[in-house]
Amino acid sequence: MSLTIIVASIVALGIGLGVGYYLRLIIALGKKRSIEIDIKQLMLGAKEEAQKITDEAKIKSEEKIAKLEAEEKKRYEELKDKEKRLEKKDETLDGRQKEIDREVENIKVKVEEIKKIQEKVLGIESEKRIELERVAKLSENDAKEELLKDIEKKYEEDILVRMMKMETANEEKLERRAKDILATSIQRLAASTASEFMITTVAIPNNEIKGKIIGKEGRNIRAFERAAGVELIVDDTPGSLVISSFDPVRRQVARMALENLILDGRIQPAKIEELVEDAKEKINKIIKEKGEQAVYECGILNFDPRIVAILGRLYFRTSYGQNVLQHSIEMAHIAGMIAEELGADVAIAKAGALVHDIGKALDHEVQGTHVEIGMRILQKFGADERIITAMKSHHEDYPYETVESIIVQTADAISGGRPGARRDSVENYLKRLQELEALVNGFEAVEKSYALSAGREIRIFVTPEKISDVEAKLLAREIATKIEQELKYPGEIKVTMIRETRVIEFAR
Repeated sequence: MSLTIIVASIVALGIGLGVGYYLRLIIALGKKRSIEIDIKQLMLGAKEEAQKITDEAKIKSEEKIAKLEAEEKKRYEELKDKEKRLEKKDETLDGRQKEIDREVENIKVKVEEIKKIQEKVLGIESEKRIELERVAKLSENDAKEELLKDIEKKYEEDILVRMMKMETANEEKLERRAKDILATSIQRLAASTASEFMITTVAIPNNEIKGKIIGKEGRNIRAFERAAGVELIVDDTPGSLVISSFDPVRRQVARMALENLILDGRIQPAKIEELVEDAKEKINKIIKEKGEQAVYECGILNFDPRIVAILGRLYFRTSYGQNVLQHSIEMAHIAGMIAEELGADVAIAKAGALVHDIGKALDHEVQGTHVEIGMRILQKFGADERIITAMKSHHEDYPYETVESIIVQTADAISGGRPGARRDSVENYLKRLQELEALVNGFEAVEKSYALSAGREIRIFVTPEKISDVEAKLLAREIATKIEQELKYPGEIKVTMIRETRVIEFAR
């Protein structure tokens, strides 16, 4: 019984295992088919996607090719147009060259004609000269002079009119431009000036202080003059002392020291020396500051500090009542404006104008003219040679080598010659007018001359029987040239020539 059961169980187990095996086999085969189907589907999808990408790439490439072909066609058309234009230009140039060749040929023909006319004129002139020598028995030079006189007399009016027209036309253009530049310069840069002389007056409160300044047996005043290097003049004028010196810096030191002594009240040699030294330090500081202010105001920053210090001394120097440092600064601005208008070197023109009178700072201490002293100062302290060249000709002591030197001289004339810039004594003023009239009266045909407008115009009356209109014009130019060569003056002098002919008849 149990055996049968066991056998039956074994059989049943075998059958179950067989059935299970076949079931697993069937399931595995089904999964395999499913995977193969999925793979096929994926391959089909990949093929479709690849085809789609290929089609899109093909379409884009075709569009790109079409675009490039269009651009290439456009460039070809542009090149074709340019080629046509160049061909047209070549044709135009060829035509112009032919015209130029024709004009050159015409000019050659005219030149030949002119040569023939000149030869004919020379022949006529030679014949006339020979005839004049034969008839008048004149030498060749005498005949030439006679011929020229005849021609000049015949065409005197025409020559005069042409001269006046040419001068008027040129003067109007130049004068209009010059007036614009000069008026702008003077209007923008003119500054008032104050007169200073070689003496300085110091006010004192009473005669007791004056006595202290003199001291016992003149001890204090001698100590002051020795320390300050000036002369102290004590006269009968109440309430004042006079400081005299050719050196303006010394006068300023003496004035400052004397004012401090009066305020302190302790007037003795030791105190005098102390206050004089203190005044020198303060004045030196002022000189340095004024020099630095001048170069900064003019925009010139490459000068040696020693040149700047010497330049500052001009703050205490005057010329014809005009402060020399202020005059130099004004000149620098004017020179810069003119240089800019003319296309010159603005920096060189301004620097040359600023230091043009630097020699005046030491002209009481060093031998030579202020121009020569200034040149030596600039050379010693390494200034640019172009600056030296620009400044050395402002009084026409040296020839003009550059346009900047002419600009500096012009700026000097503008700054010194403008109304109100300079003052002079009555004696010098009258002397200058007399010298001007005497120079003009020295000419043979001059009957009388009058200096007008403070010497800025000379009006000349000539004898009409001794001179013609053309000769009067030439004489006016000769007088102007002689004035430029022999006289020194600021600005310009107008020469007016008057030739009057009066005809008187009587009706009886």
